[in-house]
Amino acid sequence: MEFTVLAGLGGIGFVLVGVVINAIYLRSGLPLPTSGKGLDATVDSYAGLTDALKKPSVLVPLTWLFLTLFATGLLSALWGGTGDQGAWALVGFAGVLLQNATFTCIEALRFGMATAARHGRGEMAGLWGMSNVLFGFNQAFLAMALLGFTAAGVGAGLVPFWQAALGYLSAALLMLSALAAPYNVEGGNRLGLAGLIGWLGWITWIVAYSVSLLLR
Repeated sequence: MEFTVLAGLGGIGFVLVGVVINAIYLRSGLPLPTSGKGLDATVDSYAGLTDALKKPSVLVPLTWLFLTLFATGLLSALWGGTGDQGAWALVGFAGVLLQNATFTCIEALRFGMATAARHGRGEMAGLWGMSNVLFGFNQAFLAMALLGFTAAGVGAGLVPFWQAALGYLSAALLMLSALAAPYNVEGGNRLGLAGLIGWLGWITWIVAYSVSLLLR
């Protein structure tokens, strides 16, 4: 199997597994960052979530694997082009690696919060604030991935106009939401709608790019 095909499958796999995990989290009552819940309600929710967190979290490492395969396939397909194509592809690849590292911390923090919620609220307050800000800042890395790989794909003729517009718009919305991250430390939701629309654009963009890789 050619690596570009594997990368295309990885991109689609990332989206499918990510949507399933988030659906399970929402169904279990997990307070997501920027959900707007106060600290007391968050502590009460996390106090009974240790076991509920474990099952979906088993699948989380697969999302990092799939996304890395997708990004590496894109970098391979876009590397060595004319002009700044390779440089933009590296910007996109760096964004993916940074988002994987950041989300590893966010996932680990959820288990830390579940433990802290059962033993003391002081620790929980700090962990919840850290998780909220990390979640917000992570959107900057998604914006980097979108911007870099979109610009490189346009240069290579791999990205059609509609996908380029989607990529640039989603990157702008995610970066705008990331700038508000310090104001979400208490669990607020400033510019949350911009981040949500940007995230939906991000997963749609991944599926479109994955199909392009599969058809190469």
